[in-house]
Amino acid sequence: MAGLIAYGAYVPYHRLARADVAAVLGTPAGKGTRAVAGYDEDTTSMAVEAARGALVPDGLRPRIGQLFLATAAPAYLDKTNATAVHAALGLDEHVLAADMAGSVRSGLGALVTAARSTVPTLTVLSDLRTGLPGSSDESAGGDGAAAFVFGGHRDSTPVIAELLAHDTVSDEILDRWRLPGSPTSRVWEERFAEEIYVDLAGKALGAALDRAGLDITAVDHLIVTGLHARACAAVRRKAGARPEAVTADLTAAIGNPGTAQPGLLLADVLDRARPGETIALVVLGDGAGVILLRTTDALPAHRGARPVAAQIAAGSAPMPYATYLSWRGLLDREPPRRPDPEPPYAPPAHRRNGWKYGFVASRCEKCGTRHLPPDRVCTSCRSVDAMTDEPMADARGTVATFTVDRLAHTPSPPMLVVVVDYDGGGRFRCQLTDATEADAAIGARVEMTFRRTVTAAGVHNYFWKARPLRTDED
Repeated sequence: MAGLIAYGAYVPYHRLARADVAAVLGTPAGKGTRAVAGYDEDTTSMAVEAARGALVPDGLRPRIGQLFLATAAPAYLDKTNATAVHAALGLDEHVLAADMAGSVRSGLGALVTAARSTVPTLTVLSDLRTGLPGSSDESAGGDGAAAFVFGGHRDSTPVIAELLAHDTVSDEILDRWRLPGSPTSRVWEERFAEEIYVDLAGKALGAALDRAGLDITAVDHLIVTGLHARACAAVRRKAGARPEAVTADLTAAIGNPGTAQPGLLLADVLDRARPGETIALVVLGDGAGVILLRTTDALPAHRGARPVAAQIAAGSAPMPYATYLSWRGLLDREPPRRPDPEPPYAPPAHRRNGWKYGFVASRCEKCGTRHLPPDRVCTSCRSVDAMTDEPMADARGTVATFTVDRLAHTPSPPMLVVVVDYDGGGRFRCQLTDATEADAAIGARVEMTFRRTVTAAGVHNYFWKARPLRTDED
């Protein structure tokens, strides 16, 4: 049986209330909130967080044969962004890592390509949506990521959702576009493409159902996604599915994360679906695509490590609108009167890839001392070159001491710096993110997260930070 064998989702911690935007700009008040990527997050770092959730099953990581990263907002052009995700996950060097970038439809392309693959394939959908102040893209947009592993052809890993059928139709529709270098999109009047998308969705959905030998009434969960809100609503109404099968799009809680929306909505359905249920994922954008899945008895025991609903509920109190504008580069703030940060340099960064991207420490084979960063000489027994790699990305720890630095160069002052004592040994000093000053406390429990520490001279410096442990698992 071929199909989906694992999944994970990532919803950023921060929120922006639409009513706060309206209060500042004097526009009609919107309802709900949107998810906001932190000042130290981008589509690459969010992709890492989603993929880490998908690779929780023991023994799955070494089986991955290829990795695709889909995003409409890549952190780099020319350079492959998926290779940073590959390095952070510690995948084998022979695993193909490639981007599918430039449009929201790339998410559909990555999912269909992964579903067709004959080797276990990790596909990650990640997006960061930005619009001009007061625009619908700003208020209705959102940020997030989702990851899926397809396989099962010759793999012993249980399939949690069997692939029944898929179909795509393509059409050149100028309803949304963004020129290279522009931070925001332009949108045609919505009524223009509404009926076009309804017709295309009907063709793709009908073809997929025919291949699977199903009727639309047999679908237990109908997911319709896309940035054209009117068209999505019309497809939900006209598809003919049972009313209880039509799923909510989560826009009121976290907004529409574009490329990542199909992944987040599919992950949310998988979090609560029962075995034997049929899922139809319909994606609109420059055409339409449909993926049909049927959940198996293995799903309840292999659900995502962090349910989407739990991540939504754990979001922060709404942030000030001015802070959001500053993080997105739409409001310039006076920087700290300190020297500008320097970019990381390629040669030393490459030599320490395991530590920098994978957060791989070392442990002495003689006395068991853990070293962060990794070292050749043991600080305890002085043994030389008697070390084994010690992955620390999933380690948890306790804050031993902390500093609140109000002078350091950061887009979100003050900078919180903590010294962490890790479970099982080892101590390291790093930044604390997704936190307030009250979260920086001796004895606080933390976990690690992959972030962008600084961007200087056009170069992103990725590394690991600590964040408060807000789950019940410890």
